[in-house]
Amino acid sequence: MGKRTALFENHQQSGAKLVDFGGWDMPIQYSSLMEEHRAVREQAGMFDVSHMTIVDITGPDAKPWLRHLLANDVERLHPNQALYTAMLNDEAGVIDDLIVYQRSSGYRLVVNCATREKDLAWMNSHLANFDVTLTERSDLSIIAVQGPQALSILAPLLLNYSSLTEDSLSGLKPFYAIEADSVFVGRTGYTGEDGAELMLPHHDAQRLWDELLSAGVKPAGLGARDTLRLEAGMNLYGHDMDETVSPLAANMAWTVVWEPEERQFIGRAALEAQREQRQEQPSRQVLKGLVMETRGVLREGLTVHCQLDDGSEAQGLITSGTYSPTLKHSIALARIPANTTSCEVELRNKRIPVRIVRPGFVRFGKKVFD
Repeated sequence: MGKRTALFENHQQSGAKLVDFGGWDMPIQYSSLMEEHRAVREQAGMFDVSHMTIVDITGPDAKPWLRHLLANDVERLHPNQALYTAMLNDEAGVIDDLIVYQRSSGYRLVVNCATREKDLAWMNSHLANFDVTLTERSDLSIIAVQGPQALSILAPLLLNYSSLTEDSLSGLKPFYAIEADSVFVGRTGYTGEDGAELMLPHHDAQRLWDELLSAGVKPAGLGARDTLRLEAGMNLYGHDMDETVSPLAANMAWTVVWEPEERQFIGRAALEAQREQRQEQPSRQVLKGLVMETRGVLREGLTVHCQLDDGSEAQGLITSGTYSPTLKHSIALARIPANTTSCEVELRNKRIPVRIVRPGFVRFGKKVFD
């Protein structure tokens, strides 16, 4: 038996099929992955993501410590704003990707469940010379409510849990957060749809889950969460990047802030050396999107045969792949040489042509590639 979130009984009552995920008993689906996926794209769905780890950062050195720890720069944050970033090792591999929110009392990080122990160990090992306190918030649950109707359904219900008003939620900008009493609401998500991620005490989360269910929000499991995030072109840790992969090879270069030069974040020296070397390497590895409109499903681990611009051939690898319920064909993320001109994927002992596109296939329910 794995660890259980506070919403475990709620999932059982909704008939969830439970699986082990990073040591947690989590719902993979309730009724149908396709129905849950479609609900998020067309109306509203909700996910229990309480298995993820919340860490509050306080103390006079909170900002300089985070500027040293993370590749993105919290100096750029406005009050209540959030940013996406990588936490790198000394060789510029990705220890984890995470969201950091600026709060009036410091910062809040949300990190992946499977990397919790190594993340906390890494953070604690770099506290020397910084007056910083790390507080893991195991007293809070996280519910993600996502979809075009998510905020309109959620807003009136939140009045029962805090002094937040419907106007305060509707006026919340993407990648900003608001909090009142014991409720924290971030206009963030992992689906490519509008919505919010709520952090609140366990007993309130149990009640809110049932109220959302009664309001017509469909519970969705990890299966739909994966197809939604892949349609949105969002990375999954341990698949599209890990400690052996640089953000430059994981379509995460945009999360690295190089200026000012004197900010010596962990991994910077190695990353700078990689950047200089990569500029001179036409066949450097990059993360791209692949589209296959013929029959078949692109899966993680499949070999990609790449025709390069000099006429030679090289191999790449699918890091994430699935059938897209929205597009009705297969999509994937793959690490391939940057100078690839065309690709074929080896599927059932045959080479099937695929199209190369920028990572990201669906946003707000619509196709976003040519």
